[in-house]
Amino acid sequence: MIRCRITVLKKGYNEEFVDQYVCSIRKPLGPCPVFEVGQVFETEPICEGMPKGFCAWAWDDIYKSLIGLASGGNWGMWYEKPELIIACCTDGTRPVYFKIEKVES
Repeated sequence: MIRCRITVLKKGYNEEFVDQYVCSIRKPLGPCPVFEVGQVFETEPICEGMPKGFCAWAWDDIYKSLIGLASGGNWGMWYEKPELIIACCTDGTRPVYFKIEKVES
């Protein structure tokens, strides 16, 4: 099975959208509190599933990219290396960006 390494590249925060659209009882928000830039997770996504400490919402968002990469797909026309993809969670107010790589087991 193919192992994947997931590295947190960046945490975003869109204050304008939070101020304009997020209900007042959910304020103040800031960047995602679950992840830290540089944090690394490894998994074999088909058998092991979501790594411990990973956000379930973010996992759901990047899972299709993980499975595509682990099952032999590549995005070579977009990326320098076919064994790598960049994906993010879909939180429009505080997204997290991940580098997903195939790793040798």
